[in-house]
Order: sequence, then C-alpha cells, then structure tokens
Amino acid sequence: MSYEEFLASKRLVAEAVGREVPPKAISTALYDFQRDVVLWALRRGRAAIFQDCGLGKTIQQLEWARHVGGRVLIVAPLSVAEQTIAEAEDKLGIAVRYVSTAPEMSDGISITNYERLHGFVDHAGVNGIVLDESSILKSIDGKTRRLLLAEFTDIPWRLCCTATPCPNDIAELANHAEFLGVMTRGDMLASFFVHDQDGWRMRGHAREPFFRWLASWAMAMKSPADLGYDDSRFKLPPLHIRDEVVETEWRRPGELFPGGLKGIQDRAIVRKESIGDRVARAAEIVNSTDEQVIVWCGLNDESKAVAAAIHDSVEVVGSDSIESKVAAIRGFIDGRHRVLVSKVSICGFGMNFQNASRMVFVGLNDSYEMYYQAIRREWRYGQTRPVNVHVVVTDHETEIVNNVRRKEDQAEMLSAEIVSAARRYEMEELRPQSTQLAPIERAVYEGDSWKIYQGDAVEEMAQIEAESIGLSVFSPPFLALYQYSETERDLGNSSSQEKFFQHFRFVVDELMRVTKPGRNCCVHVAQVATTLATHGVIGLRDFRGAVIREFIERGWIYHGEVCIDKCPQAQAIRTHAKGLLFVQMRKDSSWSRPGLADYIVIFRKPGENVEPISPDISNDQWIEWARPVWYGIRESETLNTAEAKSDEDDRHVCPLQLGTIERCIRLWSNPGDVVLSPFAGIGSELYMAVKLGRYGLGCELKPLYAKTAAKNCSEAERLTDEPRLFSIEDAC
Repeated sequence: MSYEEFLASKRLVAEAVGREVPPKAISTALYDFQRDVVLWALRRGRAAIFQDCGLGKTIQQLEWARHVGGRVLIVAPLSVAEQTIAEAEDKLGIAVRYVSTAPEMSDGISITNYERLHGFVDHAGVNGIVLDESSILKSIDGKTRRLLLAEFTDIPWRLCCTATPCPNDIAELANHAEFLGVMTRGDMLASFFVHDQDGWRMRGHAREPFFRWLASWAMAMKSPADLGYDDSRFKLPPLHIRDEVVETEWRRPGELFPGGLKGIQDRAIVRKESIGDRVARAAEIVNSTDEQVIVWCGLNDESKAVAAAIHDSVEVVGSDSIESKVAAIRGFIDGRHRVLVSKVSICGFGMNFQNASRMVFVGLNDSYEMYYQAIRREWRYGQTRPVNVHVVVTDHETEIVNNVRRKEDQAEMLSAEIVSAARRYEMEELRPQSTQLAPIERAVYEGDSWKIYQGDAVEEMAQIEAESIGLSVFSPPFLALYQYSETERDLGNSSSQEKFFQHFRFVVDELMRVTKPGRNCCVHVAQVATTLATHGVIGLRDFRGAVIREFIERGWIYHGEVCIDKCPQAQAIRTHAKGLLFVQMRKDSSWSRPGLADYIVIFRKPGENVEPISPDISNDQWIEWARPVWYGIRESETLNTAEAKSDEDDRHVCPLQLGTIERCIRLWSNPGDVVLSPFAGIGSELYMAVKLGRYGLGCELKPLYAKTAAKNCSEAERLTDEPRLFSIEDAC
C-alpha cells in the first residue's frame, strides 16, 4: 500500500456495504435528486436520508426497499402506513402489505407501526428495514428505542428517513449512527467531541472530518438546490404564525402579575388551570371558518373539551384502537371531517395533511421538535396555499413561546450550517469520483545552522539524504483525534492504536533510511491514560511498549531507555487524575496509582559507527546520566508555547524539556552532526541542537508550529557564540 493510499484509508467514513445499481433501473417516477439519493443509499447499504418535509422520502424509501429485495420491513408512525401503501401503488405500481407480526411477512415490502415493533423481534429472514420518521427515536419511549438498537441491528440492509433536515443534538445523531452500524455512541464521542464543564462539544479541529464522516452515511437536504438540483417544483408557500394570548385570573401565590413560571410544576399548574380559557379561544377561531383545521392539544382534558366545543370535529386519542385512529385520520384527509383534534405525539409525525392549511395549538410546551413536526404536517412541499398557525397561550405562558422560538432560531441556523458544511462531501458521495487528499500548506524555513520543512513528515523526510543523520530526538504525536489538526497526515488523527502504528511505520522506516549506521534515535514517550468518558474505563495503555515493539519489528536495535522523574502533585493539579488525588487515597486507595513518568527510549541502527562519539561530559556526569532514572530535569524548562496556541486546539502543545534534549544530544552526537526531529513542534530539539553546536533539521506539519519553531531557531542562533561548522549544502 502506498503512503497516499494509506492516508486515504485513515479517513473516518462509513463503510459501503451495499451494491451498485444502474441509474436506468430506478423508476422514472422519481425526480433526479431522489434517484441519485436512492442510488447512493443502495451503494451504502446502511444509510440515512435527512430531507425536509415534502421532498419525497416515502417514494425514495419504497424504491430503495424494492431494489434491496427479499423481505423488507418499513416501520412507520401511526397512520403513515396507509399513505405509504397508497403511494407505493399509485406512483410505483408495487404492493406493500400491512402486517402486525413477523410471521405475516412474505417476500416483498411489508409495513408496520412502531407500536407493534415487539412482534418483530424474531425477524429471521428479513433482509432490510426502514425506519420512517426516524427522528421519532428521541421522542418515543426509551423501551422502544432500546429495542431497536438491541434487536434490529443484525438486519443487513438498513435505512433511516426523517423530515428533520439533520439531527440537531448529539443523542439523536448517536442513535442513528449506532442503529445503522456506522459507529457506537462512545466511539463517536471519542472521535469528534470533547467533554468539559459544559458537557460534550465538538473538537476544535473535528469540524471538517465530522461533516465528511456524516456525509458518508447521511444525506442532509433542505431543498434540492442545496446539492445543485432544480428546486422550481419545491417552493414553500407563506407561513403565518399568530400568537393568541389569553388573559387569565390565575396568579402564582404572592404575585400580582402574570409570568415568572418556576419550572415544570408551575407550567403544569397554569396549563391545567387555564384549560377553559384556552379552549374557548381555540373553538372561537376554528368555528369562525369553514376551512379544514388541525387542533393540537397537550392534555387529554384539552382534547376532550375542544372536540366538544367545535362542530364537525373528530378526536383521536391514545386509547383509541389503531383501526379507529386510522379511520378517523383517513376521514379528515378525505374531507369527511372538517376538524382533526389530537396530540402531536399521536398524529404529528410523518403524516401529509396538505388537505388543510390552518392549525391551532391549544397551548404549547417547551419542545421545539413537537412544534416543528406539527407545523410541517401542513407547511410542506406540495402545499399550494398559505398556512396559518394560531398559538393559543395564556399571559403566563409567553415565556414558553419565546423559549420555543429561541430553539427554532437555533435549530434553523444549525440546520443551515450543517447542510452548508456537508454539501461538498455529499456532492462527492452522490457523484462518486476519485477524490484526492486535501492539499496542505508547505514551506521551508532555514538559517545558518538549522532548517525546517513545513509539511508531512514522511514526505519531507524523503528529501533528506540517506545515512546523513547523526541523531534523531523527538516526541511522536500521541493518539488524540483532532486535538491539533484535521488532516489525515497528522499521526495523532488515527481512529485506533493499530491505525496509529500503521502510520508510524512509514516514519520509522524513513528514520532508518536517513540515519547513519550505528547511530541512535531517541524517542520521548509516556504511558497513555484512558478515561471513563472517552474509553469506557479508567486505566493505562502501554504506549511505551508498543513503540519499542514497532521499532524492533522495523529492524532497529532496542538499545536502552531512561525514566525521567516527574512530580505526582504537579500531575494531579494539571490532570485531576483520580488515581493521584489525596481525597481518593483517603476514600479508597485501590484506585491510587503512581504518577506517569516520561521515558527516553533509545534505538540503534545496525552497523558500525564510523565516526566515534566523544561526549564532552565528566565521569561524574556520566555516572549521573547512566542511571536508569534521570533526576533534576525541570519540567518547566521548556520553550514558550504562547505563540503556538490556536483557538481550535483542544490541547496545548507540550514541548519536551530542554534539559532532556540536552542530555540526549551531548551523549549521542558529535558537534557538527545533523540532529533530526521529524515532529519538530515549536522547535525544542532544533533549538538545543543549534545551541550545542549541531545542525538542527526538522519537519512540522502545522504551519503555526513551524513558524514558531523557525523563530525559536533564529533566537538560538543569536544566543550562541559557536562558529558555523558547515554549510547547508553539506547537511542536506
């Protein structure tokens, strides 16, 4: 595998497990964007379609299911089954069976409701499953959600469809990714998010990798124009929302004015106490028009009272049988009932109610998702009339309305941002082509006794003459996704320790090529702590041992190592590690552990060293430095990192202590030798090489670090009085 091919394999994208279907095999009943999305979803095998209301998710999931073949089950919200069956017959000429249990299924497409999902746990022989209105995953009871994730993720072909353009919270996105087998919730959080005092947030450098990953399994679209298609058939009519504020006599004890609700309890009290006032206003609005109207309620008493106050209405409640619910909803769609009265949780997901263009909310709760889904039953692509929405609330509840509107603004901005950010990657997914790695910024900085290649370490080291390096000293980037950069060329941006060391092998091999026979490579390492939030367990990973094994396997000789003493109290203050805290020692010392030391692991290239090294150190110094533990290394003696800090970095750069570097250079190199650091960072190793009369040569991927390293090397030249010992041409 070439280096370029390996880097492409590092990309965090969902694996395609489907098959290619020729475009001409897709029904002509689909629009061009629908055809391309179906082809993409079939190629992926397990995918999600996040499209705005009215863009035809039903016909797309039906066409997808038709090509999957075998037994395919569609799981849909209540009453959506009837619409799906009719659309399958009318637009595609295929039959869809409504079933209640798995034994009723046969080859072809079957449909059931989420309420009947328990009857399909034994689904042997089912080849594909579709979750219609899959955003319901965060609204339905936890038992059903757990059932889906626990019992239905063994079905080979899986498709999720939701009217929400894209999930707008981590939990919903994690549910989709986990159901589709793309990534577990824990892995998703560890890859793209970081946990701090405010909860989970996206890593500073994870934005582009995250949206590329998302586009590899989810297609987000608010309009066909988002992905370059004609949207002339998909224009929404005007939406008019009017708040109907009803004044009430109810007041919180001790207060003269409305408002100031204190939590859920106050919200529940005022809603219950004001049912009569709100129902009267809602009935007045509905009875003043001959139009078809949907009335959304939140309480059973509201629903019962408003249905009684409105003529020609049909009420759908949770205790109704599925058959009676379907009959009532069908009667409203057909025009046999003028008014539909129900809850959003019953009729607010997946239904097409373009037959009506007016609705009334008899009160409002704080759920933006419910509010959004309810409005989109009428205000959706295919609606030809302006939609009028009346929100009836009391003078106490205006703060609830404001809260929902604030969430609405945030959701709209987030949805637009997500669609915009993912557009490039989605278009690449829809129109597959050979995609090259994103270009990186390359540069060269140099002085009289140092040189820095800004770029990929593996590629830049290829420019160095074979067997020209007298010593290498460096700290490899630790496995930490998107902590410092977004590119796959960053060694730390690896999805696993195995992938990390696959990348590291290219570096180790280049080090072998450029190092003089018999000379050394000093690698600074530390053990890696795991966390409960990211890794699921508190413990350690043997990073040091893995590095040693890798060098040995690539032909190096394991020459020795030294442990660098560290202060456990300083570590406890900096990391808050549970195992180092006094309080934990007193509470349960089984969790207590020693502080993490640093190590310098020394590897020797096979062969004879033709230029003996005579270190300028005394016997007493040698006795001290030959100890298996180095004491006296000051942890604070590092180069200043202030200029290298970026707002996107989730970790500050941690330069190697200058005292450690000095000992390595003085022990294992001669004046005039070229000292290499393939991961130069802010230039600590090069800085000390220049000060000690060597030639500093480094590679650094991150432009800000490379510029800072160049500045530090220039400062080292200014500070040293050593004469220049050779020319740049001799060094490189």
